[in-house]
Amino acid sequence: MSHKLISKASGLMKMEADWCHLPVGLALVKSSLSDEPLIKGEGKKEWRKRMGREEPTWKRERSYIRDQSWTRSQLGAQSGLLSPVQGCRKFIQVSVTSPINLFIIVIYRPPGPLGNFLDEMDTLLSVFPSDSTPLTVLGIFNLPSDKLHSSGLLALLNSFSLSFNSCPPTHKEGNVLDLVFTHPSPATDMTVTPLHISDHHLVSFSITLPVLPKRNSQHLSLTRRNLHSISPSSVASCTLSSLPDHESFSSLPLDSATDTLLSSLSSTMDLLCPLSTIHRKNSSPAPWLSDVLRNNRRELRSAARKWKKSKLDTDLISYRTLLSKFSLDVTSAKTSFYKETSAQDPRKLHNIFSSLLNPPAPPSPSSLTAEDFASFYTEKIERICQTFTSLPTSPTSHNQHSATPSLTQLSTVAAEEVLQITRSCNPTTCPLDPIPSAMLQTISPDLLPFITTVINGSLTSGHVPTAFKKARVIPILKKPALDPSDISNYRPVSLLSFLSKILERVVCNQLSDYLMQNNLHDPNQSGFKAAHSTETALLAVTEKLHAARSDKLSSVLILLDLSAAFDTVNHKTLLSTLRSLGICGTAWKWFASYLDGRSYQVTWKGLTSAPRRLSTGVPQGSVLSPLLFSLYTHSLGKVISSHGFSYHCYADDTQLIFSFPPSDTTTSARISACLADISSWMTAHQLKLNPSKTELLIIPGDPSPAQDLAISLSNSMISSTASARNLGVTMDNQLSFSSHVTNVTRSCRFLLYNIRRIRPFLSTQATQVLVQSLVISRVDYCNSLLAGLPLNAIRPLQMIQNAAARLVFNLPKFSHTTPLLRSLHWLPVAACIRFKTLMLAYKAKNGPAPSYLKALVTSRTAPRLLRSTSTARLVPPSLREKVSGLYPGEASSKIRSD
Repeated sequence: MSHKLISKASGLMKMEADWCHLPVGLALVKSSLSDEPLIKGEGKKEWRKRMGREEPTWKRERSYIRDQSWTRSQLGAQSGLLSPVQGCRKFIQVSVTSPINLFIIVIYRPPGPLGNFLDEMDTLLSVFPSDSTPLTVLGIFNLPSDKLHSSGLLALLNSFSLSFNSCPPTHKEGNVLDLVFTHPSPATDMTVTPLHISDHHLVSFSITLPVLPKRNSQHLSLTRRNLHSISPSSVASCTLSSLPDHESFSSLPLDSATDTLLSSLSSTMDLLCPLSTIHRKNSSPAPWLSDVLRNNRRELRSAARKWKKSKLDTDLISYRTLLSKFSLDVTSAKTSFYKETSAQDPRKLHNIFSSLLNPPAPPSPSSLTAEDFASFYTEKIERICQTFTSLPTSPTSHNQHSATPSLTQLSTVAAEEVLQITRSCNPTTCPLDPIPSAMLQTISPDLLPFITTVINGSLTSGHVPTAFKKARVIPILKKPALDPSDISNYRPVSLLSFLSKILERVVCNQLSDYLMQNNLHDPNQSGFKAAHSTETALLAVTEKLHAARSDKLSSVLILLDLSAAFDTVNHKTLLSTLRSLGICGTAWKWFASYLDGRSYQVTWKGLTSAPRRLSTGVPQGSVLSPLLFSLYTHSLGKVISSHGFSYHCYADDTQLIFSFPPSDTTTSARISACLADISSWMTAHQLKLNPSKTELLIIPGDPSPAQDLAISLSNSMISSTASARNLGVTMDNQLSFSSHVTNVTRSCRFLLYNIRRIRPFLSTQATQVLVQSLVISRVDYCNSLLAGLPLNAIRPLQMIQNAAARLVFNLPKFSHTTPLLRSLHWLPVAACIRFKTLMLAYKAKNGPAPSYLKALVTSRTAPRLLRSTSTARLVPPSLREKVSGLYPGEASSKIRSD
């Protein structure tokens, strides 16, 4: 639907559409920009009479608005000053909520220096959602074309996804002083018409606004158990009564013992808490609504219907009384609900917040079935496997000393260790679980002998219970805007039973200890290893890129992408790899049993598909799969290093780094040769490279110009890009991380907007929990990569932190934030980056840290005994090198580890 928007410099706006003809601004905007304030005690009518103003047009046309199905709740207006000190920068905000969502902001900035205008604009725009809700910012900015691009205004508005719409001169002197910015789609049909009553011209344009979808009021049928009606003690006692004694249970075969334990838990739940079906409307959740409030709401609606029918003043007064009382009761109920929730369980508060602001989507209207998804996923893996023409080859054995021990038997575990692992696991519940995971954790001390027997029986026999080899797959739409009828738009999420994850955790701990003790880990693999993280992996990569750039070398960063990597792992090759690492005997037999005989079913719209057998791959969502996959790709590092490339891996994400002189003409050929050998290795191991999603960044060496390389991979050409997303961080070819800062600030603004919507009902403590878990965690993620950047580069993150602190204490926009940050114990962003850097340097020298970070930190050795010998100084980087990463600040500064 296309709508016409007309803007005049004095604040006149008019919106013409197929469904309304509404002068949104007119005198309302003009009066808000007046320099004459209200005198204390003076009403608006007296002010208009003193100023010689007529009644605002929007009031004169109120009846016309009502005839067009507009209400005051649907059209809101707010005006104010952009600066509390300088009263010259003013704005008017108009909000429309029905029949569409729309925000319009009109701004007036007089000529002169910018001052704090950009900061004030950032604060003003941060209160609006960063989703697809249309937002139009227009008005007099008084920035000619030569100053517009150098002022930083375009960059600021671009961070809010606001697009600049160029237009002809809007002033009689030939300057473009009236600007229009729109989101999400640009304006069209922009014209400029001179006016004899103003120096500024009339600007008109069209914008496309989406129509709100009709609310789906269908009823949903849910099957659930009323867990509030039972106690954990009753569940434990009932389960123990249905189980045989421990001695008899231990003598059962492993599969029979496992099935007995699971069936006892299932029958207990069916006896104490049977499944029941409830019907409810597909509406937004409101957990604070009690039976009393629902009854009051029914009375309120009945009073409203009575007044509309009778039109009596007494009925109207009765309706208004009930409405006022109901509003107060709802506000009180919301406040009490959030306070009690935050005090009892912060995790529950977080889940409720997510469900309220992002309610689950209604069932997809597509005709897809569970069998359709199961067939699609099976055929997809078969098509990928058919592309591998050569049979997988067994990897060569690693060169091991004869004294190196092997892992022949998995050790049994004590009951205390099983209890600790059970309680530390995330209580996610799978449809295959006979009992909710949280309930099982609560009663685990009572069932501990039986659980320990099953786990130790599996470890000693080298056999995994058949019940633990099943998975349940749930298709999830990748993005809400995608077509739900296209089966390829769904992502399969694999769910495993809780008891199987406990067994996998026990095995994973023992396998990790064995690999660590014998130094069999790939040092450049950071996935799921102690003291390793995505941040340490990215630090290793960026340090190599910075070091090459300081030597005036250009670098290439290649991010490899694999298609269904975990699903195409060849079992024979994986078992051969484990044997080459010294895993044999019963331990090797356990892994063979773990991979053999696995199956999955797809659940969709309450129906479950027939079981599908898995002949390849490691189960996604399991505890062991990431470690097994890293061992499966252990030999890939030798292929990459043979070409002189550096590499770093995090699970299935592989990053290649190659530095070269800018004048080298053989770079493209060397990169293509390396990628060809990698592709051959992938084919031999039944892994498929995805050239369409493989990304390439070229980081030019200073002061060499940017280069453009065309790389060949599997009959496809890979071109360089300006930025790429790597382990959650957007990296650019200048290593400025400007795109990353922009993306982080955009997502944080949206979260702050959502939290602000429920802030009146939250306590300060609850708000702090939400802000720290949702916003501050994003600001702090991998912030050590920003070390050494100028303050203006990280300034948007500091403004996010300031806005978050004001939100916690529910203070106005321009409140001073230094005492707020001190009260919250939040370091400013720049100080937090330095603290993270120093902490990583300290761990690299004294504590647990990856070997590649330890290599970057060198203790300073004095040629003679000095007073500084005991201060544990580190060797600073050379003065000729550019400081980055682990060495922020000036090149001559010295980092001291405490």
